[in-house]
Amino acid sequence: MKDDYFVPSFGNKPRNLVGRENIMSKFEECLNSVPGSRDRALVMLGQRGAGKTVLLLELAQMATEKGFVVALPTVVSKEMPVRVVEKLISSSENVLKNKKSKISGGSINMFGFGAGIQMKDDNDEKKSFSQKLNEICKEINKNGHPVLILIDELQANNEELKQLIIAYQEMVGEGIDVALVMAGLPGAVSSVLNEHVLTFINRSTKIELEPLRQNDIEIYYTKAFNELGINIDNGTIKNAARQTEGSPYMMQLIGHYITILSDDSGVIDKDNISKALTMAEDDYQNDICKTTLAALSEKDILFLKAMSKDGEESEVNDIAERIGASNQYVQIYKKRLIQSGIINQPARGKVRIVIPYLKEYLAKGEEYIY
Repeated sequence: MKDDYFVPSFGNKPRNLVGRENIMSKFEECLNSVPGSRDRALVMLGQRGAGKTVLLLELAQMATEKGFVVALPTVVSKEMPVRVVEKLISSSENVLKNKKSKISGGSINMFGFGAGIQMKDDNDEKKSFSQKLNEICKEINKNGHPVLILIDELQANNEELKQLIIAYQEMVGEGIDVALVMAGLPGAVSSVLNEHVLTFINRSTKIELEPLRQNDIEIYYTKAFNELGINIDNGTIKNAARQTEGSPYMMQLIGHYITILSDDSGVIDKDNISKALTMAEDDYQNDICKTTLAALSEKDILFLKAMSKDGEESEVNDIAERIGASNQYVQIYKKRLIQSGIINQPARGKVRIVIPYLKEYLAKGEEYIY
């Protein structure tokens, strides 16, 4: 059967947003708050596959409907300042195309590319990124529109990110109607917030993407399979929802494979249900688990491998014994893995892996690139 419902790929906007109503409410608070308020700067953190980019796209749509000029999600990189400016110019032209405005006409060179925006000073090449961004946002505000800048995949110790946050702080100080929402992995967000030069952003509102509730996934699957014409019983839906372990990406993967393994009449047998779950798990481990481990040190992975021998939780003392290290040495890696959002500490002296299927992947004895 053809799948036109599920979207198991990174960065694509799914047909339906599941179980994130509270976060969307927080986004609305951000957009409705007054310029300069704490809620105008949001930092969203979540593991790979948690739906960060999808939520940024949802926020972009919500903000556009409220009259914001939006710089769509920009990944942190050396080109980020240029891309943010480009996207604001493009968005402003679309929003203001029916208005007589300095923004809608003229042409200057901004960072070496042509841009359809008329600024006060044609000698633009000498201006800093902060000044250019400041002037663009002021012009957009003059035309009756607030500004929203969305940043994805935060990175620690990034000079371009520092420039943006400092520019945002300066704009807030000037009363410019602008909001900033950033998203990244827990470890990267933690490192960014710990940078002394960026202490301003520590006052921002933090949003942590928790696993989806199983009941929400069951409701979503029931609706989706019904619309697709797939005959599937409630027990199978409950099991499929349980197998997602609350991951939005795994939810999309399982739904996708169940759909394409159903026959043209919408029937799927037990063997193909089992095959769909296995294929989804394999994809998730390759896309999420393998990528997560690739960013870790050899000692970090050794710590996690020692945890994979246990059930749901591990004793820190047992881990120290297994890897032949002192408890003090183990505490260093425990803290780092907690900050990265890969494990948590449910009780004193205990740790637990929180990324779905990572423990199973570690248990396979795969070879990792350190």
